[in-house]
Amino acid sequence: MRVIPRVQALPLVDFSVCSALGGDARETLAGLSRGASPLRAPPLDLPFETVCGLVPRLDALPASLSGFESPVARIVARLYEDLAASISATVARWGGDRVAVILGTSVGGLSVTEAALAHEARRGALPEGYDLRRQHGLFAAGELLAALSGARGPRYTVSTACSSGAKVFASAARLIRAGVVDAAIVGGVDSLCQTTLRGFHALSVLASDPCRPFSAERRGMNLGEGGALFILARGGEGPARLLGVGESGDAHHMSSPHPEGAGAAAAMRGALAQAGLGAADVDHVNAHGTGTRKNDGIEASAIASVLGREVPVVSTKALTGHTLGAAGALEAAFALFALREGWIPGSLGAAPLDPEVSIRVCAERTALRCAVVMSNSFGFGGSNASALFGGPT
Repeated sequence: MRVIPRVQALPLVDFSVCSALGGDARETLAGLSRGASPLRAPPLDLPFETVCGLVPRLDALPASLSGFESPVARIVARLYEDLAASISATVARWGGDRVAVILGTSVGGLSVTEAALAHEARRGALPEGYDLRRQHGLFAAGELLAALSGARGPRYTVSTACSSGAKVFASAARLIRAGVVDAAIVGGVDSLCQTTLRGFHALSVLASDPCRPFSAERRGMNLGEGGALFILARGGEGPARLLGVGESGDAHHMSSPHPEGAGAAAAMRGALAQAGLGAADVDHVNAHGTGTRKNDGIEASAIASVLGREVPVVSTKALTGHTLGAAGALEAAFALFALREGWIPGSLGAAPLDPEVSIRVCAERTALRCAVVMSNSFGFGGSNASALFGGPT
C-alpha cells in the first residue's frame, strides 16, 4: 500500500464567497443560518422544468477588462472585490512572482459562446467583440484574477468536473511545499448555461423541485452557480488551516460513481493520512450529497466505512444547487464557517431519511463546536477529492 506522508498544515489567510444564498460571505452565512432554499426557475428557455441556485445580480466588468466579460468573470470580480485588501497584502508580502493563481471550473464562459452561436444563427456572424479565448476559455477566469490581483506566479485551471474546486487546494499546497511559490489564490467558479442543464436532464438526474439529499423521497439534483476564493500561504494567520487533501481517480464510469464508493473512501483516507489524523478527529462532514439516488447512498456507505456512522453529516446543495466546478470551493467556505461559528447548517429536505443511509445526517441546524471539518467533492469520471480544514492555531 502506498504510504501518504503527513504534511505541515498551511494557513488559509482569508476567503470570499458568492452563492445563491448571497453575494458575499456575510449574506451567504445568514442564508445558511436561515436554512430556507433560495432555488428558483432559471431565466433560460428550457423544454423541461427545474430550479437552480442563482447568484444575485452582478455588475458588469469595468471597461478596461470588458474583453473578459462573462457570468463567470463577473463572479470572479465580485469575489476579488471582497478579498482585495488581503490579496494586496499577500502580494506585497511575498512579491507578485511568488503568488500563484489556481482556479477550478467546469463550465467556464460557455454561456457566452452559446449566446454567440445563437447570434450567428440569426444574423450570419458572431457578435462584435466576442473573444473565444478570453470569454469562453476555462483559463480566462484565472487570467482575469491575475490581472486584478497582480499575482504573477504559476497560473492554471483545474477542470476535473465536480472535484475541480477542491483539487485546487492540493495543487496550491504542492507548489508551496515544493518552494515554487510562497502563496496562492485558489478557488472555484462556475455559472449556469444551456449545455449543462440540458446535459444533466439527458442523464435523467435533474429534479423539478428543490433537491433533497439523503432523503428517502429524493428525486434528483439541481444545478447552481457561484464560487469562492481563498488565500493559502506558507505563513501567516487566518481563520483556518488546510490540514490535508486526499485525491483519487477510480475511473469507474463516465457519469456514475463506483458502486462500492471505492474512490470516495480512498480520497477520505488520503486526506486523513496526509493530515496525520484519525477518523475520530473529524467533527463534521460537508458531503458531496447531490440528491441523486446513486450518489447519496454510495457516499453514505463510503463515509460510514472511513469515519463511522456517528459523525454529523450535512449536504448544503439544497441551499445552493450543485455548482459543479465551484462546489468544492463553495463548500470549503461552508467548512470554514462551521469551524468559526459553532454550528452546522441543516441538510435541508433530508427528512424522512433514507433508511439505507446509515449515517448521522443532520436535517436541522445543529450547535456543534468543530476543530476539524471534512469537505467531500466527487466528480464525473471517478475524480474524487476530500479536503480537511482545521481552525487557526
